[in-house]
Amino acid sequence: MSIRVLVADDQEIARTGLRMILDAQPDIEVVGEAGDGRRAIELALRLRPDVCLFDIRMPRLDGIEATRTLAGPEVEDPLAVVVITTFDLDEYVYAALRAGARGFLLKDAGPDLLGQAVRAAAGGDALIAPSVTARLLGAFAQAGRHSSAPAQPIEALTDREEEILATVARGRTNSEIADELHISLSTVKSHIASLMAKLGVRNRVEIAMWAYETNRVKS
Repeated sequence: MSIRVLVADDQEIARTGLRMILDAQPDIEVVGEAGDGRRAIELALRLRPDVCLFDIRMPRLDGIEATRTLAGPEVEDPLAVVVITTFDLDEYVYAALRAGARGFLLKDAGPDLLGQAVRAAAGGDALIAPSVTARLLGAFAQAGRHSSAPAQPIEALTDREEEILATVARGRTNSEIADELHISLSTVKSHIASLMAKLGVRNRVEIAMWAYETNRVKS
């Protein structure tokens, strides 16, 4: 079954390009388009796509606020959102991650990486553009250390969970983690679920941020 995607961008040529790239992939289908944030929210709530692909700069309501409405910490049944933008600016990424985005890409990422990000988000993973991952998470952690101490896990992490934590923070996918640590895919998923429960987080991006905030991984 195809991954259903909603695309929101205020530029029609950008929406058309994204639709062409995604529809060309056999397992992805664009089911809706929006030219502003409010329309994106309306369509997302009606269509319930597997993944929302949002530009940051949009009229009426920007992509960050649209993401927060659909995937923020207070949302009971959050949708998967990937933020895509032309602008490689730290403040945009901080805001996107805080708002609940499950991925962050630059528009020059290319068809392969775009497809990977959509598939990752649909599968419960997260993908951040490799060019910005370590810098962003490291800087994000530094900003977090100035505000409050990171929450401590409700139960101590096992040695294996610490290994999984480090690989997630470096942007590895489940398959890459399984290969690197010589364990099964189901075991990786089990450890990640345990990490989310112990850390009180909802996704891999938040796991990675916690790892940087607690100095488990250096940027």
